[in-house]
Amino acid sequence: MSTSDLLSLLPLLILSGSAVIAMLLVAIRRNHRVMHAFAVLAFLAGLLALFVQPYTVPYIIAPLFVVDAFALFNTGLILVAGLSVLFLSYNYFEQREERKEEYYILLLLATVGGLVLVISQHFISLFLGLETMSISLYGLIAYLRARERSDEAGFKYLLLAALSSAFLLFGMALVYAYTGRMDFPGVGAFLKSVGSVPVSVVAGFGLMLIGVGFKLGIVPFHMWTPDIYEGSPLPVAAYIATVSKGSMLILLMRFYRDIDGYEYTILWWVFAIIAMASMFVGNWLALLQQNVKRLLAYSSIAHMGYILIAFLAGLHAGQEAVIFYLVAYVITSIGAFGVLAILSDRVRDAEMIDDFEGLFWRNPWLATIFTAMLLSLAGIPLTAGFIGKFYIVAAGVDAGLWLLLVLLVINSVIGLYYYIRIIAVMFQPAKEEQPMGRMPFFGIFALTALMLLLIWLGVYPSGLISVIREMMLTMG
Repeated sequence: MSTSDLLSLLPLLILSGSAVIAMLLVAIRRNHRVMHAFAVLAFLAGLLALFVQPYTVPYIIAPLFVVDAFALFNTGLILVAGLSVLFLSYNYFEQREERKEEYYILLLLATVGGLVLVISQHFISLFLGLETMSISLYGLIAYLRARERSDEAGFKYLLLAALSSAFLLFGMALVYAYTGRMDFPGVGAFLKSVGSVPVSVVAGFGLMLIGVGFKLGIVPFHMWTPDIYEGSPLPVAAYIATVSKGSMLILLMRFYRDIDGYEYTILWWVFAIIAMASMFVGNWLALLQQNVKRLLAYSSIAHMGYILIAFLAGLHAGQEAVIFYLVAYVITSIGAFGVLAILSDRVRDAEMIDDFEGLFWRNPWLATIFTAMLLSLAGIPLTAGFIGKFYIVAAGVDAGLWLLLVLLVINSVIGLYYYIRIIAVMFQPAKEEQPMGRMPFFGIFALTALMLLLIWLGVYPSGLISVIREMMLTMG
């Protein structure tokens, strides 16, 4: 590889090397504090490496990778999300009796898989990145083996992820059998040259959608989501909701753009039906939950439906709206799960709605942060979530997606109810005094930074919008 190739892959190489060094550190001497500090430094080094890139963007490492403005922006988003999860992880795992150090190795490897997905433009790199992330998640989900439902969650994810990977591979094989190409632009160019899309390619795309849909947690591939969220450690649930889903969404955007998927009506209708089903199923099932983990899981299904509306709105305004909403969703999801993680103790997670009763009177600052996150998920003004939904509506109006927009408004009202229900419980007087333990500095620091960023993007979104717009223009 040339020097330019190495520089363009520097964030990926740093995290890959850090995972190897982390294994050696554990083999030499176990120390939770050292491992946590090393993982934080690895993520920070990966972020700094984004500024050391080849002068010409996009930079293509044929045939597997493309490093362009879109890839760099989303690489940064994944690294920031992973770093935020790390800040919330130390105190959470310090309270547990399990061996903690391997957690950071798995988190580094999972992020390596996510970074590979972000820069992929080939079926081989897609599958390698997906499996690197998935195999790491198997261990992360079942990490707290002494915890009830942990092994069950890991086993369910193992079986369903393996099944979805089989569908993905079979779909890629069908597409390759007809087109003779495995790179995204090559597949798109071949399909454009032949005009009509044959049944075998449509079937291949359908099978690939099963694999992608599983990772996104969209209907009807959502069955795993509530059980996995409930059984996972809270920082891992935050990671799955943001990095895992976000990296797959970014890959889907690139693939759909390269094959010019907007030209194929059948694909458009498939995604439209999935978006409608995801909004209704996610919101209605969230209404029934008393477990906040499961509530956030079903809520994430609905939010993927909202994002798909922007995805269907077209190349420019639609994909800009997807990226902005994804940024807002990453901030709010990590913040919401982070509050749950800080409130949890060594015996059980703070996951039932009753656990938040009177939180405002026990810890006003933590209650304020959680309220801001929930209001953003509900799309209330002065938060990034509101601007994100407004951006989706604007893109949908521009594309004439009136039915989908009406359903979005209806489902936003439904979602508002269960978010406000949690907020109301926090402001109720507590029936009995529940003393709060010492709050972890880095956890509170990360949550405060996320809340301020959330409000800043809700009040002054033009800066991020300008960056996203310029980024999307470079893609053509």
